[in-house]
Amino acid sequence: MTALPYAVDAETSLRDAELETLRTQYEKEGEMAGIQTKFNYAWGLIKSNARSDQQLGVRLLSEIFRVSPDRRRECLYYLALANYKLGNYGEARRYNDLLLDKEPANHQAADLRKLIDDKVTKEGLMGVAIISGVAIAAGVVGGILFRGKRR
Repeated sequence: MTALPYAVDAETSLRDAELETLRTQYEKEGEMAGIQTKFNYAWGLIKSNARSDQQLGVRLLSEIFRVSPDRRRECLYYLALANYKLGNYGEARRYNDLLLDKEPANHQAADLRKLIDDKVTKEGLMGVAIISGVAIAAGVVGGILFRGKRR
């Protein structure tokens, strides 16, 4: 569990039965699904561990963002969260920064920013380590080949 209490959504998921309840309600309303029903379902999808669910959640939240200005604040946070969970850290940061521009004291967004920054730093360091390892291996192989030609 995260040490950032306001970012708990990043690491908690819904039980399958809970998500199924949201899905059933959304499908029952069909084309006439209200904004709240669609938002609840998108929220549940984002909290899923399945990547395809998270991607559908992003699509639904993007639709809500476009058509419902009064839900944009919530959509920004959950779009940032979903993109974080999907590994789209640039998009996550973009949505989160838009929210923090509007609400600088938002604790959820501030904690999510820390999670995003930590993940980017960690993955950046891993990338550097991988590239360094490949460079060393190439140097060793090159050295062996060069020695073999000299003989």
